[in-house]
Amino acid sequence: MNDPFSVDPDGCRSRQARLLAELEKQDLSLALLTRPESVQWLTGAWVPPPLASVASIAIDGEVKLVVPQHLAEMPFAADYVLPYDAQLLATLIDDQQRASFEALQQSWSTTPSRIGGEFSLLGHQITQTWRADWIDIGEVIFDLRRCKDPDELRMLARANEANRAMYEHARGAICPGISELEMYNQLQAVATETLGERLTYFGQDFQCNSPGGPPRNRRAEPGELYILDLGVGFRGYRSDNCRTFCVDSEPGEQQQRAWDALAAVFPIIESTVRPGASCRDLFHHVEQHLAEFHPWKFGHHLGHGVGLAAHEAPRLNSNWNNTFREGEFFTVEPGLYHDDLRGGIRLEQNYRVTDSGVELLTDWPLQLS
Repeated sequence: MNDPFSVDPDGCRSRQARLLAELEKQDLSLALLTRPESVQWLTGAWVPPPLASVASIAIDGEVKLVVPQHLAEMPFAADYVLPYDAQLLATLIDDQQRASFEALQQSWSTTPSRIGGEFSLLGHQITQTWRADWIDIGEVIFDLRRCKDPDELRMLARANEANRAMYEHARGAICPGISELEMYNQLQAVATETLGERLTYFGQDFQCNSPGGPPRNRRAEPGELYILDLGVGFRGYRSDNCRTFCVDSEPGEQQQRAWDALAAVFPIIESTVRPGASCRDLFHHVEQHLAEFHPWKFGHHLGHGVGLAAHEAPRLNSNWNNTFREGEFFTVEPGLYHDDLRGGIRLEQNYRVTDSGVELLTDWPLQLS
């Protein structure tokens, strides 16, 4: 049966071509990718931890990928797929990265002289064994990952199908007396059934009468607000959006006023964001808007990119000075928190940056009840 979410060779080759262009700019003969997300971005190979993967791309375009033995026959976008023994008689070996790197090293007859590597996850044994001029290209990879290709957008949309189903379920299931642990278990089951396979990630916030956190052995009470900031992993790609529900479906006047203030943020986003717009300026604009609702507090970022990691660029945050680019997939999550609100409210939408603005990707109900 054809799998519409299998590895897309064309998407991977497009990303490989963009990385090759960066190698040429920096006069590098080879790039060595050791971050799992980077390896998947380049080749389509999602390898679950604690197993390891490593990939290289030479200046002539040749791509080599190392994965555990039992995955070596899968259709990845690489010219050579090299296996390594991740386990012996079903016992995992200790140093997975070293074993994967040794398999790659053995495939080379000569050592490239100038190599780009991801220094944030590049073992000392690699740089000491493979003598060369090493250049850190970690930021280059992060930058290239910002704009999503069509195959990546398909994966992100598939992950979001689980989020939509979870929120539809939560809207009917939340009631006084339900425990946070029970809700957590129900939502994880809904996500798994929706995707039809095991999740590669499940999070983030499942607390009632709280700004957020993991589920507790605590039951919801009438009048409280229940923030569900949910994300799943679908074959490595993440979803991330948030809805807030009133436990007894009867929000108070102040709670509704806070919701109105937050809902007003999204028209600001949709009228402001376009390629070249400042993320920092947008953050300050929304911060100023929400400051009018003191003593309720907005004390976190406004949003961030999403992809193979939960937080990617662009960062809608005063600590970064990013600008939007066409093709980015990002989230916007304004919130207001205070004891008066019985925890607080956070609302979150996902967008894609187009050539002239944004496309809303999560057009689902936002209401408290």
